[in-house]
Amino acid sequence: MALTKDFKDTIQARAQRDPAFRKALLQEGGECLLAGEVDTGKAELRDHINATIGFEELSRVFDKSSKSLMRMFGPKGAPHWVGPLSIYVLSNRAHIIQNNDI
Repeated sequence: MALTKDFKDTIQARAQRDPAFRKALLQEGGECLLAGEVDTGKAELRDHINATIGFEELSRVFDKSSKSLMRMFGPKGAPHWVGPLSIYVLSNRAHIIQNNDI
């Protein structure tokens, strides 16, 4: 079942105003990937990316096209999760540094 635009907007709005929610999206996405729940993990990380850095900026960081990254995190994206997992690890590290959670 596809999510409605209103639901996606609600998630993005909350993530933009609530740092704890952003952190939870990031953690949940990584935990899902590690547990083998790849589709759920990619969806959580996609929400986190959309609510924070965005795919355009992420594409500059990883020197990959934004469309390629969007496909990677999409429901029909690459069957392997090495790409999303590496981005999760780097995003988590950036979050920790940015918020002095070291």
